[in-house]
Amino acid sequence: MHTDNTKATETHISYMQQCIALGKKAMEDGDFPVGSVVVKDNTIIGRGSEAVKSSNDITKHAEILAIKDALTNISAPYLENCDLYTTHEPCFMCSYVIRHYKLRTVIYGTKVDHVGGITSDLKVMLTSKIPNWGKVPAIIDNVLGEECNELSERYKINN
Repeated sequence: MHTDNTKATETHISYMQQCIALGKKAMEDGDFPVGSVVVKDNTIIGRGSEAVKSSNDITKHAEILAIKDALTNISAPYLENCDLYTTHEPCFMCSYVIRHYKLRTVIYGTKVDHVGGITSDLKVMLTSKIPNWGKVPAIIDNVLGEECNELSERYKINN
């Protein structure tokens, strides 16, 4: 597995706190509490809050929205020098998008049972079987994991 369980740096914590704020916004809108940011050269270039339920569109996951925002803001075809922070492990669909756009690192808070692209049986994020995707991104997990889990638990209680 390509998971790096190193201690979270202050930078990782700062960006994850911003993801948590975006996740709270998503929850206020009735969506699952996922927030994501794309970072390039220590600057956030893309943001996304989960909007699946509020938009009735399954493709509006926070990670995909953050990536689309980043692509618009830097007018580039790929994000190979960028890092994605997200409160929850990217699912299969988001993992495909992350790999397609060649993000360098994925930093997430809490794992997702059954459909996680890193920890489930279908490790889309970690596959090396798709040649055009290039190298597997570095993975850093459990950054503010307790706080991200608390968001999920609050959502489950209220929905």
